[in-house]
Amino acid sequence: MRRMSAEPRNKEPREPRHSRPGESGRSRHTESGNSRIRREVVQLILDRGLRPGAPLPTEAELMEDLGVSRNSVREALKALQALDIVEIRHGYGTYVGQASLTPLIDGLTFRTLARQDDDTGALAEILQVREVLEEGLIRRISGTVTEAELDALEAVVARMETAVGAARPFPELDREFHELLYASLGNALVPQLLGAFWTVFRRVAGARGWTDDPAPEVTVHRHRDIVTALRARDAESAQRAMAHHFRGIEARTLTR
Repeated sequence: MRRMSAEPRNKEPREPRHSRPGESGRSRHTESGNSRIRREVVQLILDRGLRPGAPLPTEAELMEDLGVSRNSVREALKALQALDIVEIRHGYGTYVGQASLTPLIDGLTFRTLARQDDDTGALAEILQVREVLEEGLIRRISGTVTEAELDALEAVVARMETAVGAARPFPELDREFHELLYASLGNALVPQLLGAFWTVFRRVAGARGWTDDPAPEVTVHRHRDIVTALRARDAESAQRAMAHHFRGIEARTLTR
């Protein structure tokens, strides 16, 4: 009776391997493996309920938990750091990041500046998204915004007028106005998202050498119109005032 030779029972590799079909195949495989490890690190953070600023397990612990190499752990953490999901503090360890919108801001800024053939068209897309958000949101707050919040908005407009009288630009006041506008929603993402679009606009304007608002008095007037409509609890007028405000921004952008 012929004995069959027993094949060695090797341990399954900790990271999947393939038959090396070529360099492109290896790249695809590596990318897939790295994506899997990133997802597992994110899931570990979620499963353990780790909050921003909390320490992550050490590299050795992640290697053990995920069954991967040190290099794979490091590559995954670097990729997650770029997304602000983790923060690597050299000499101290790795911590849960703030998950801010910085990666979105950087990506949109690059996307807009990369369109050398159509700066204004790319910037108009950014403004259009912001306009859609704000026109919808202002209808929602028209019945919930408090008198105290309206007073705060009025105070920002008054500071804009002071800036105009002193011939000072007031982009930060513009940003403050729009972030305060939706405070009554109690939605922390709204000011962050609107702030992201505002930052992209200012970055692109700075990179292209665009000057400040050529008609600051008009800008102040349009902000005051928004407050006036909200005080009257007139959702339709508030939405029209917001649309008029954005039409002015778009018109100035197209004449740059």
